[in-house]
Amino acid sequence: MRILKIWDGEYPWDVRAEKVSRALTSGGHEVHMVARNRDHRVLRERLEECTVHRLAPWSLLGGNLDAASQFPAFFNPRWLALVMRVARAERCEAILVRDLPLAPTAIAAGRLLGLPVVLDMAENYPAMIRDLWDTGSTRFGDALVRNPRAVEAVERWTLKRVAHTLVVVEESRDRLVERLGTPAARITVVGNTPSISRLEGQPLRHAAKPSDGAKSLEIVYLGLLEHARGVGTVIEAVARCRALGVGVRLTVIGDGRARGDFEEQLRRLGVGPDAVRLLGFLPYAEALGIVAQAEVGIIPHLANESWNTTIPNKLFDYMAAGLCVITSDARPARRVVEEEGAGHAFTSGSVDSLVEVMRRLWDAQDAAEYGRRGQAAIRSRYHWEIDERRLLDVFAALDGR
Repeated sequence: MRILKIWDGEYPWDVRAEKVSRALTSGGHEVHMVARNRDHRVLRERLEECTVHRLAPWSLLGGNLDAASQFPAFFNPRWLALVMRVARAERCEAILVRDLPLAPTAIAAGRLLGLPVVLDMAENYPAMIRDLWDTGSTRFGDALVRNPRAVEAVERWTLKRVAHTLVVVEESRDRLVERLGTPAARITVVGNTPSISRLEGQPLRHAAKPSDGAKSLEIVYLGLLEHARGVGTVIEAVARCRALGVGVRLTVIGDGRARGDFEEQLRRLGVGPDAVRLLGFLPYAEALGIVAQAEVGIIPHLANESWNTTIPNKLFDYMAAGLCVITSDARPARRVVEEEGAGHAFTSGSVDSLVEVMRRLWDAQDAAEYGRRGQAAIRSRYHWEIDERRLLDVFAALDGR
């Protein structure tokens, strides 16, 4: 099939957008991606995994207004025009749209062109928007374009009109079936798992000797810096551990709208770079290299509606690298970690609970054993080759239909 993929950001790069495009291309399909273009890249670019078609800059508007006009609002005529033009020019046979913001645009184009639309629901978008409001992380204009009630209504409208929906975890599928009435036959779980080839070349981790009990426990966080992701809880727990003589060190890889708040928290607690390093955003391959140097990967996300119905990429990145995982009790991440014996869970938002888990790992020096179990789970169950097959089956069914 010739598939039009709609991605609401700049491309390159996004890990799931690349994996999905590469899988479809390897499976014999032809992928054309429409993408945002605030940084004025070439309008058409042939990449190994797909051909990218970007929005043309409106230079007369100036940089800020041009960027604003490219915002992936539910019905943005700029996006609809590009989708229609590319779909017609490339004779596309199906549309695959990532997440909710441009789903109505995809559905409108699909109706005009007579094409089936598949929604790739990488997260619980309404709950994520609600998180921004609940944590005071909204910005100017969000009341109009990121209103939680409006987003919920768009989700209900969209799910009734797409041919199929991809979700990243079983808990997300259950939400759609049990709460929104989506037929289970129209949902497929395609996880955010790494390729099994990621395990190649990974060093065998060894448990520390008892005499090494005073060594620091190296913990890493990879992801966005937002309050709903619980980073503040981790910083507080590290400060508490250090005060108690528990040797933990935290490396934070990523950036986000709450970074300034976390920097202020570190100053207030008197925590220096010897205890917590904020590295900012790094290219994915470089970030994974730093992750591999740690012993523990942490997922402190709040156990709310959003994180109880989605699962972060970082869980499987940590497991593939052989790290012990500390996760909050958000349901999907806790389920995987506990079923596979890959680490420990703590009570979401509880500094006391997290300190206890950190202390236990530091005392026992057994992080390596949990890491080995995590890698075994990647090898047997949680790898992209399984999810890729599910993805290809969805489009094989569409093609047959």
